Parts: sequence; structure tokens; C-alpha cells
Amino acid sequence: MTELPRKKLFIKTYGCQMNVHDSERMADVLRPFGYAISDTPDDADLVVLNTCHIREKATEKVYSELGRVKALKIAKAEAGGEMIIAVAGCVAQAEGEEIMKRQTAVDLVIGPQSYHRLPELIARAHRARGERLAADFEAEEKFDALPADRQPAGVTAFLTIQEGCDRFCTFCVVPYTRGAEFSRPAAAIEAEARSLVARGVREVTLLGQNVNAYRDPDGVGLADLARRLARIPGLARIRYTTSHPADLDDDLVRAHAEVEALMPYLHLPVQSGSDRILKAMNRAHTVETYLKAVERIRAARPDLALSSDFIVGFPGETDADFEATLGLIQDVGFASAFSFKYSRRPGTPAASMGGQIDEAVKTERLARLQALVEAQQRAFNAAQVGRSLQILVERPGRHTGQVIGRSPYLQAVHCEGATNLIGSIVPVTIVGAAHNSLTGRLALELA
Repeated sequence: MTELPRKKLFIKTYGCQMNVHDSERMADVLRPFGYAISDTPDDADLVVLNTCHIREKATEKVYSELGRVKALKIAKAEAGGEMIIAVAGCVAQAEGEEIMKRQTAVDLVIGPQSYHRLPELIARAHRARGERLAADFEAEEKFDALPADRQPAGVTAFLTIQEGCDRFCTFCVVPYTRGAEFSRPAAAIEAEARSLVARGVREVTLLGQNVNAYRDPDGVGLADLARRLARIPGLARIRYTTSHPADLDDDLVRAHAEVEALMPYLHLPVQSGSDRILKAMNRAHTVETYLKAVERIRAARPDLALSSDFIVGFPGETDADFEATLGLIQDVGFASAFSFKYSRRPGTPAASMGGQIDEAVKTERLARLQALVEAQQRAFNAAQVGRSLQILVERPGRHTGQVIGRSPYLQAVHCEGATNLIGSIVPVTIVGAAHNSLTGRLALELA
């Protein structure tokens, strides 16, 4: 068989971990067709922008980047070469036709459920005919078509188990760009996990837009799936994201107490500490039910750390509503958090709501909220000093003789050690804490 000529593939990823995973799978799909990853778009044969539609600025960044890539495409054409530009992800799903109108240099627009068709669409683009848009396929078809032979980049890997969302929060575009909830069969997930472990993966993060709503066609839920995966020899750690508080059922809470491989770190978005705002967001939970969920999960796993998402400046948010959010943060205590100013997304109910908040007010509220959660994060990290934590060593550090790993709480941990420790889980005594990372010392017998 004649070896295909090597071609350069540049993928720029915006947004969530689902997009990071999708980018990895696009590279998997294209690898058999001669595409190798490039760190720069400058001389790439194929440039893919894998987009996020959650916030307005993220969308505009895509159009700005397209302008830069267009210049590279023109330069390559003048030199006698060819560059294909593809826009993938949620912006592609939501604004497919608009993308083609606004930026004529784009050759392909590929929705989140269609990236398995990249080779076919690229071939059609090379022939300068056929489809340029592909955004309306079912999730099941995509998963069935993806190659099983994944090439993980390290000892950790993302593993998609669920896509779409049926919650319809009024600020969110996911139900419109990713579609209805779809859960992959547990057997297919287990087979992929075994394949990843065979290639050196020690930790998987199970991904879904509403991951704890996972339920496969045979009725297997997320808790039972975690139990099944935990029995795979060599798979030491299991995480999952992103969760909805209303779908944190009792079986999943029990799993956190029973399954050693399930890490004691849970991302549980609350968005607001005001019941009035939560109702306007259509979040399907209240402050009380969120706090009870936190109480249940901490009772099951006392060492569990929490992270969350917060939106400030949602339409109609008063000073009292915002202070209630700060109060909830004080009451719960978070190891980390993601926080954003509310941004109008076209087509979502919140975009047309009255009471839109002035940008300066949103900026001031966000600064106050971030100061509080950052203080909690620093305090949580500082509390690890003196403890011995089990660290999964992931890669070499920036300095000679240094390695970097992750704690059970997802903190980056730097310590002195040889690269032959990569893939091992080792006890490390924490000796220092910064805002985003920890410094540790290997146990003497492992040094």
C-alpha cells in the first residue's frame, strides 16, 4: 500500500472540555489520511477552528482568527499551495450559513455531530464541489463512525459518554447546538476505556453536557458505569464533568463513597445564589436543593472538594440577588470556580428578557465574586501543605529533574523526580502552595 503524503493539520480549540475531546477525535479521524498535527497554522494544509458559542466574545474571536487564517491561505495559494479552512463546533452549528457569508475563505462548516465526516468533506472540497455544510447528524451516527483506535496524548484522556442537554437553561445555547440528550451504550464506553488503558492511560474524565443525566439504552446510569470502569485493570482514576445539581441521584452519591477510583472532586455548577434568578434561568433547582445536594455528597465523601460555575449580571439581577450569590459561596466553600459575565446568545430566551444589566455593573460584580472564589482557592491549596497526597505523574516539568502531576483534587503538583515516574501514582508530601498549583516532595523511598 502506497504511503499517503504527509499533510499538516492545525486545530485551534475554543471553550469547554467537550471541544478539547472533539479536537482530539478530529485528529484521530484524519490521521489515517496523512494528516499530522502542526503547532502553527502558518503552513498548514488544513486549519480547523473548533468553536464555542457560549459567550459572545468567544464567537467574535473566531471571526477575528478567520481573518488571520485567510491571509495565510492567500499567501499559501500565491506560493502554489492550498489550505483548507474548516469551522467546527457549536458556532458552526448555530451560525453555519452566516459563517460562509461573513468569511468566504471558509471551505467547510462542521457541526459537533458531523466531524466524523471530515475526510469525505475534505475530499469534496478538494474537488471544489459538493457539501460545504454538515451540521445536522445524530450523535449516535457520529459515535458509530468514529475510529476505535484512539491515540491518547498522555496518561490522562477525555471519554465522551453523553452529549446534548434537555434542561434548556434560558442563557444556554447547548440544547440548540448539541441537540437532545444522547447517552452512548455502556459497552462501547467500556471498550474505548480498555483501549485507552492499553495505550497507557491511567485516568479518564467522562464527558457530557449533562453527564450525570447519563443513562444508556439498557438503563445503565453514571454510577453503575463508574463501577464498571473501575474494574478495568490499570484504570486508576475516574472523573466526570459537567454535572447538573438536579441530576445528582442517590446512586451516584453512594458511588462516591464506594468507588475508590472515583476522584473526590466534583464540578457542580450552581450559577446563582438567588432563587429568583435561578427560576429566571430555568435551572430546575433552588438554593436549598443545591445546598442539600452538597450536604449529601460531602456526607458520602467527607474529603470531597467542589468547584462550580457562576454567572453574574443575568437579566434582572439586583444587588440583593448578587449578594445572595456571594453568601452561597461563603456557605459552601469551593476549591475552584469558573465565573463569567452574562452574555446575550442569539436565540436563547434570556437574550430578549428585560432588565439587561449595565456592563460596568457586571464587571464590578464579577471582580468581587472572583476575589472571593480566588481567596477560597488559595485557602484550599494552602490547607494541603503538610499533607501526603497521591499524585498521578503526567509529564516532565519545565526544569531538569522535575515532573508534574495531578492531585486527587485536580491541582497541578510540581516535584523533583525522574521521568520514569510518568504514569505512576506516587505519594508526595506537599511543601508549598500557590494560587494554581502545589509544590511537593517525593517520599524518600521513591526519590
